[in-house]
This record gives sequence, structure tokens and C-alpha cells, in this order.
Amino acid sequence: MKLPIYLDYNATTPMDPRVLEAMMPYFTETFGNAASRNHAFGWKAEESVERSREEIGSIIGATGKEIIFTSGATESDNLAIHGAAEFHKEKGNHIITAPTEHKAVLDMCHYLEQNGYEITYLDVDKYGCVDLQQIEDAITDKTILVTLMAANNEIGTIHPLKEIGQITRSKGVLFHCDATQGVGKIPIDVNEMNIDLLSMTAHKIYGPKGVGALYCRRKRPRVRIAPLFHGGGHERGFRSGTLNVSGIVGFAKAVEICKQEMESEAERLTSLREGLHQRLKDELDYIYLNGHPTKRLPGNLNISFAYVEGEALIMGISDIAVSSGSACTSASLEPSYVLRALGVGDDLAHSSIRFGMGRFTTSEEIEYTAQKMISAVTRLREMSPLYEMVSEGVDLSTVSWTSH
Repeated sequence: MKLPIYLDYNATTPMDPRVLEAMMPYFTETFGNAASRNHAFGWKAEESVERSREEIGSIIGATGKEIIFTSGATESDNLAIHGAAEFHKEKGNHIITAPTEHKAVLDMCHYLEQNGYEITYLDVDKYGCVDLQQIEDAITDKTILVTLMAANNEIGTIHPLKEIGQITRSKGVLFHCDATQGVGKIPIDVNEMNIDLLSMTAHKIYGPKGVGALYCRRKRPRVRIAPLFHGGGHERGFRSGTLNVSGIVGFAKAVEICKQEMESEAERLTSLREGLHQRLKDELDYIYLNGHPTKRLPGNLNISFAYVEGEALIMGISDIAVSSGSACTSASLEPSYVLRALGVGDDLAHSSIRFGMGRFTTSEEIEYTAQKMISAVTRLREMSPLYEMVSEGVDLSTVSWTSH
């Protein structure tokens, strides 16, 4: 076992060596521009791109023609939401989402709000789940889009996509799903789930960074969106710019491996996750699971350790790479907005740790992590007067604190 240990697979994943191998020829030998239609270098690149498109579409039950390549999931989210809002503004100006969505979705919704659109933020329960009845009740004749993620990047909770899709389809409203954390980890079928637009990225599934895709439904119904930016009309006019051929080939290879290994990997990761959770529960009191106990991503475990400061805890386990909150907002010391939406208090939100397990995580690493966490939490609590008071039976809510 090598240190440091990487347990931040929800932030990004190391590239699978098989993916790198598939990409290598496209840097030096097959380097053509996929839009160069006049010679063999361009044809070969285009052929590789089209083959990759089919492979990537197949993991979500889509055709290659429904896949638009982007620079990653953030761009895909922006293109889907802004594109749908722009194209359908004559029909209405109302969008429905949830406060636990990724910042790429929330910030785009805030931008649209400042530009005359109405956004409804659904409530979530203590597990981060949305209420299906509330979605149905929120839809009006002005609603153009419902945007809800497949699985949460911080707490791992999985949304009931099929049921959400039934509601949006019956109401004639578009359904966009940010499936960045879901694709390749849990089964997703855009037809069975009535998903109209879906965002994904390669670097969460052992592919390269800087390449993603947006699925855009072609029939029943045909989904129309406006482009975010303009240029040579690449990607059927949806997304101009020279294609990242090597990245796209790597993305397709990553998808191919996920299709073969998803089921066995989900089983193995669920077992590692449950093992780590059990070890921590057996040895430590006052720890709380964030997210749904069973409807969650196989490799995600998010726990709050009461009476411990999160930053101090991360420093205490410096040879294990974990995160508090999400990688996209970890530069700020604000408690996680996702946990706040669940009703978790600031003190517990500050002490939350997200363990992200993945393809290369071993049981030895999990055992080491459990031991290290137990000793770090125990040591920090020994210095905590609050923990001492609680252990002696004092109800902290009844204490009146005075400042001098």
C-alpha cells in the first residue's frame, strides 16, 4: 500500500491505463482535424469521433447522433439550461430545480433569474431527496424545463429519475439531468427515464479531463436548444470549435470499460463503503451519515463527526485525500450549501468528510483510513470541552453561554 491514499473519486478519477493506451496514437499519428473533409488525416479523425459518439451514447441508451461534444459537464449544463431557456422563451420563462444541484446548474439558474426568468427551487428532505408531488405541483403553463441531477456529488443521494421523467413527459416539459456523477456508476436509460437533455464528463469515469458531452433527444420529442457560442458550425451547429479527438477517443474507451465493469464495481464499492461506515460506527459515537442510507452512489460516504472541526480533522489525516464539501467550492470556508439544504446545522456541516472510493481503492486502504480516522477523531475530541460535557450527559441546548 502506497501513501498518500486517494479517496476523492467524486472530485476526479485517475485515468485508467487502458484509456491512455487508446488515446496515445491520436496525439502523434492520427492527429487530423475531424472537420477536415479533404484528406485521409481528417477522414480518419472523423471516423474515430463518430465511432466514439456511438459508444458514449450507448451507455445511456442514446444514439451517436444525439451526442454533442463539449469541454466538460459544466459546459454541458450551461448549454442545456441556457440553450433551452433561450430557444423556448416564447413558450415560457419558468424553470424548476433543487438547492442541492451542482454550482454549474445553480449559477446558470441565478444568471437566468437576473434576466427575467422565474426559478423554483424545490425542497429536499433530510436525505436530499425531492418530493415528486412537489415537482408536479410546481409545473405551470410557463414551465419550460425541470433540471435535476442523477446523483449528488457531495452526499451521493440518487434521484428517482424514471418517476421524474414520467411527470415531465406527461406535462410536456423538458427534463435535463446533470448525470456527471451517475453515468458509468449506476444504470441510466434516457428513453426509459424520459430524459431530454443529459450532461456528462469523462474525468469522473477514469477518462481525460477537458472533454464532456451533452445528450440532446432527437425524436419523441425532438429537443431544440440554442447554441452558447458560435463559430464554424461544428456539432450540428450546437457547439462550434475544433473537436478534441484524443479526448473523445479516451472518453469512449472509459465508457466501454464502465459498461463491462459497472455491475461488479458497484458491488465491490458498496461493500467497501459499508465496511468503512460500520468500522467508524463501531468505534466512534456522535457520527452522522449524510445522504440516503441505501439510494446512494456505491463509492460515496459522507459523514459528519460531531464535536470535531472539519479543517483540523483533514489536517489530522493528511496522508489521506478526502474532501469536505465539493471540489468546486472547497476554496471557501463556508459550510456546504448541500448539507445546509438538508437542514444540517453549521457545526455538523463544518465537520463533514466525503470519502470517495473508486476503481483503484483497495480494502487495505479502507482499513488504514478507518484506523486513521478513529485515532484522529478521538484525539481531537480529547481536546474538546463540548465533547466532554456531552459525554457527561450535559444537554448543550440548555447551556447559556456568556462572553467576557
